[in-house]
Amino acid sequence: MKNTIFEVIKYTYYLSLIALVFLYLFPGSLIGFLLYSDLGKQPNLISNPIGTSINHMIFFFYLGILSFFVYVKDKKVIFSFPFLFCISILFESLHLIIPNRAFELNDLLANSIGVIFAFFIFKLMKILTN
Repeated sequence: MKNTIFEVIKYTYYLSLIALVFLYLFPGSLIGFLLYSDLGKQPNLISNPIGTSINHMIFFFYLGILSFFVYVKDKKVIFSFPFLFCISILFESLHLIIPNRAFELNDLLANSIGVIFAFFIFKLMKILTN
């Protein structure tokens, strides 16, 4: 049973990375298109002063938490926090050249904050379990 839960988490992480690639590299807002039939409109999950950047923080936090569970067992680079941190920078930087997308410093900071929050939770869990 424990191994089955691990496999579900692992494949959820992989599918989430694939979703991240599609969402980040699609020329326009894929979710905005699906929800509002508008490639230029970004959905805002939580009303807040920084706008849609909160979506980035939530998603990268979610990826960080998933990677924590998988990394504890597999210890592969693709499950590490430096990997997530680097792809958060790379993907946001690619918005400089992708049509209908724009590089936003707030999004880059939100991506990084999401990964950093997950990292600190990982460290806290490690301290509490020792």
